[in-house]
Amino acid sequence: MSPTTSPTTPRSTPARRPRAEIAELRARPTAEVVIVGGGINGIATFRDLALQGVDVVLVERDDFVSGASAASSHMIHGGIRYLENGEFRLVQESVQERNGLLRIAPHYVKPLRTTVPIFSTFSGILSAPLRFLTHRQGAPTERGAALIKAGLTIYDAFSRDGGSVPRHRFLGRKRSLAELPALNPALKYTATYYDASMHDPERLALDVLHDGLAAGTHARAANHLEAVGFGPAGVRVRDGVTGDEFDLAADVVVNTSGPWTDLTNAQLGRETRFMGGTKGSHIVVDHPELLEATGGREIFFEHEDGRIVLIYPLKGRVMVGTTDLEHDMREPAVCTEEEVDYFFDLVAHVFPGIRVDRSQIVYRFSGVRPLPRHDDTNPGFVSRDYRIERADVAERPGTTLLSLVGGKWTTFRALAEHLADEVLGLIGRTRVRSTRGLPIGGGAGYPTTDDARLVWIAGHGDGVGRERAEQLLERYGTRAAALIAAVEDGPETPLVGHDGYSREEIAWITRHERVVHLADVVFRRTSLAFTGALTPALLDELADVVGGVLGWDEGTHRAEVEATRSVLAERHGVHLAEPSLVE
Repeated sequence: MSPTTSPTTPRSTPARRPRAEIAELRARPTAEVVIVGGGINGIATFRDLALQGVDVVLVERDDFVSGASAASSHMIHGGIRYLENGEFRLVQESVQERNGLLRIAPHYVKPLRTTVPIFSTFSGILSAPLRFLTHRQGAPTERGAALIKAGLTIYDAFSRDGGSVPRHRFLGRKRSLAELPALNPALKYTATYYDASMHDPERLALDVLHDGLAAGTHARAANHLEAVGFGPAGVRVRDGVTGDEFDLAADVVVNTSGPWTDLTNAQLGRETRFMGGTKGSHIVVDHPELLEATGGREIFFEHEDGRIVLIYPLKGRVMVGTTDLEHDMREPAVCTEEEVDYFFDLVAHVFPGIRVDRSQIVYRFSGVRPLPRHDDTNPGFVSRDYRIERADVAERPGTTLLSLVGGKWTTFRALAEHLADEVLGLIGRTRVRSTRGLPIGGGAGYPTTDDARLVWIAGHGDGVGRERAEQLLERYGTRAAALIAAVEDGPETPLVGHDGYSREEIAWITRHERVVHLADVVFRRTSLAFTGALTPALLDELADVVGGVLGWDEGTHRAEVEATRSVLAERHGVHLAEPSLVE
């Protein structure tokens, strides 16, 4: 996370119970590797190194996956439009990693049928090759059928691994409107292909983290712990809860703080100009008519201004995005009213008979892509690939600083493997285990057929009931077994404000998933904020459960509720106007 902005953490709260993970780090403040930044790429690198037996520590200023990784479009995709930029290596790697994640994380990554409405036949067919051959930008142009057909044919060719997803298909106007009658009748064709959805990105990242922690006591991680400087004793870190500082010594320090990489390096005494991230915003709407119009598939295309457009059914809501705007990382990223108007125009272009207004928005979010510095290049044409920058640390001879530049959700496993190999070389170690094909968290043993699912549910439903066992399997994958074992001795107590969760489940999350603040539960351990389910009473109820586990007093309870309400209003456009009261 940024050294200057923090989206979800209360900065001043009453004293509270010391954290075990901080005590462990203070008791043994040395490691071979310290990773700074707990987004998906930092977490994945932590997992990879932990599996090699490396003594590794991960620190994150805010909560795990609370920055750029929490603001994704919920897709695992190959990036078909990167072909136009000549990034064949990245597209091939992305498609292969997408197919791999469908197998190793089937509880959170699932095939996503995607339809592209096409309004011309030959648009872009001359400008795209020109960009590819000369790397000149030119004016953005909406892609026509010929160009999209060529791209999808190449895209399919990269996915020859036994048919993880079906190949693409084209339909003319008549058949397209028969399948999706609410689409703009001015279209000429639709192209339908498959990528993958990632319906719970934060939970997937937590599974990756737990895999690393499960490797042994040589793997340690702490959220709400900020790297604030370099010195002879190592990386200086500050506890975001207590304000206490101490040093962590390491042979290699890896900066994986995404779009904040330059700001983190500045805090570590290194002036760099690696990053040039762009802001992407989304809105989530509760709109049954629009949800039905999508036909259960994502509607995806490139608008005439060069921006990617997606209308995506998710968790009973519809997510609309995204933008691609220059952003100053010293300022918080928020979804503006101008962006909301832009999204409404996009929906009207694709589904002209459907009206969307602000009253239907239940959540907004915005994040910054960790793109490399690109000066005058159009953001849409900036490479989504990654690289590693290396520097020596003068304050601590023998220590090396690696900075990750770029990276995206889809390629996190391959990127982590690359970055981990770089680290292993620096510390004189060799790889002992590959992560390719290795199941992630609750994806291990996950039932992928109807029969296997029935068997799993039957074997775990005695204590909580089969319907509840199925719900928990969907939410946590096979990690649900541990939760079921913890609650099956007595009846669960559903939350008064949301019967999809129980008090026991929230308490289990708090105990086992490194929860420090109420916001950690609201924004990343559950979908309550994303789906617009929060009310003042529910927020208080959640704080009561979380605080009961963490030992909060009434003052801490109130501070946590008010801090979370402020984040909801200022960053996500959710205003819980009623006062919150502690019974």
